[in-house]
Amino acid sequence: MAKTPSWQRKEGKSPSGGLNEKGRASLRAAGHDIKRPQPEGGPRKKSFCARSAGQMKMWPKAAKDPNSRLRLARKKWKC
Repeated sequence: MAKTPSWQRKEGKSPSGGLNEKGRASLRAAGHDIKRPQPEGGPRKKSFCARSAGQMKMWPKAAKDPNSRLRLARKKWKC
């Protein structure tokens, strides 16, 4: 049986939110163009914060949980 890519498993996810280097590498191998978080600012940060604000509205349960992947990623990007 084939294993799922590491970006979908715990070993590819960072405990502080987002993906670690192993997770990003497996996503690149699948043909995606993924970069590290850009918390210092710029157009990628503005775009990510806007998209994730919409996700906070779509999933209010995750928005209320301080340890959800969504909240951790927003914290890492300094949204």
